[in-house]
Formats: sequence, structure tokens, C-alpha cells
Amino acid sequence: MGQFDDKVAFITGAARGQGRTHAVRLAREGAAIIAVDICGPVSEYNTYEPATADDLAETVRLVESEGGKILAEQADVRDSAQLKAVVDRGVEQFGRLDIVIANAGICNWNRFWEMPDEQWETLIDVNLTGAWKTLKAAVPALIEGGRGGSIIVISSVAGIKPLPGQANYAASKFGLVGLTQTAAKELGEYDIRVNSIHPYGVKTPMGTDPGSLVILEKHPHYLSSFGTILTEHPLADTDDITDAVVWLAGDGSRRVTGSQVAVDMGNTKV
Repeated sequence: MGQFDDKVAFITGAARGQGRTHAVRLAREGAAIIAVDICGPVSEYNTYEPATADDLAETVRLVESEGGKILAEQADVRDSAQLKAVVDRGVEQFGRLDIVIANAGICNWNRFWEMPDEQWETLIDVNLTGAWKTLKAAVPALIEGGRGGSIIVISSVAGIKPLPGQANYAASKFGLVGLTQTAAKELGEYDIRVNSIHPYGVKTPMGTDPGSLVILEKHPHYLSSFGTILTEHPLADTDDITDAVVWLAGDGSRRVTGSQVAVDMGNTKV
């Protein structure tokens, strides 16, 4: 028996990295999964490889190897109609929705006054507006189910402590804090909890982005903002973030809402 038996989770950015691990771990605990990913390039300013359709297919394989059920589709979090259609199909197939993980996001680097408008606007549209559209698509099904639920927004240390070289990213991740806390206040009457998780670097293609090294080599005095307290582990594993997701999704956090959970090796305190 798993702690999420008979429950259904909707996860964005599920083709690889954190999103894939969230899907696999929740499936291992009994949840059916509704998964989406754009599976393609998003911004010309990203300096890491995008996820692919093959990556999403691997997520499906891994979920099914755990005995889990999954509906996985390519969708862009910037497109409300696509998201609503996937949620509707998932609820029709699995009968309910209980957990939402707004995980999709991108990161790229530049000093704020040197950013082209498109670099700023695309990142904000994906990371912040995309999360809003994710919640907007999913919340009606949570309310209609009448069983409460848990929404988990993946923010960043940059949503607590801005880091130089990524003003667009910090703005998006601070925005997610505001979205999370407003949603928590508006959804409390439905027993739907809303919390944000704030990772530092994670061992994913985005978390090990070579673009970060370029800007730090150009501006080495920025390095002082990137230290950690747990210096033996400067990057987290995806499972470390999923541990927090599983806690926030489950009954062990049933009295927790509107909170910011930092999984950051202490970076926000440096």
C-alpha cells in the first residue's frame, strides 16, 4: 500500500530532471500521473539542451515500471487551452485530481540591462505565467472533487534571495511566492493547500547549465552570492527535492499551507 493510492497528480515539466523524479516517486506510492512537457526548445537564450519527446517517453516507461498509470502529453505551459485539455482528459481517465506540481521552468543568464526584451519576456512567460496557467487549469477539478488537495509550486532560492546574472529568473521565482501565497489564501476554504519549494542547484541539465560558468567567469565577484553551508554537497539530487514534494503532497503536511520550503544546502543564509 502506498500513501497516494487512488490519488492523481498533475505534473508539468515531467520529461526529465525534477519533474520525472516527482512522477516516478509519486507513482511508486500509488498515484496515477498526468504529465506534460513541451519537449522542445523554448528560448534561444537557454544554454542547455531542451527536453525531447524521447525524454517524456522515458518518464512514461519509468512510471509504468513502478506499476503506475500515466497520461503523458506534449503541452506548453504558456497555452491555457492545451493545459485545460490535458487536465480534462486526465480527470476523465483517472476519475479525480488531488495533487498539482507546477514544476516547468527555464533559466538563462545575463545582466539585467543587457538582456534583450525577448530574453526577459519569454522566461517570465514560462516560469511565472506558465505556473499561473497550470494552477488555473487544475484548480477547478480540485474544487469539484470536494476532497481538498495539495498544490506544490517549484520556485528557487532565487525566489528568496536574488542572485546576480539572472534578474529575469529571480523576478519569476519571487513572483511564484506571491502566486503561491495568494492561492493558499483563496483555496483554504476548499481545504486545498498551496506551498512552494525553493531548491538551489540540482543535478539536472538546467541545474548544471554551462551558461552560469560563462557569466561567473566574466564577473567573478558574483561568486560570493553562490556559496552554500553544506559545502560537501553543492548540488542536490532530484530525489532531494522530491522528498519535499512527497511530504507536501501527503498527510504529514496537512496543516502546512502558504509556506516556503528551502532545500538549498543553506544558500539562502549565506
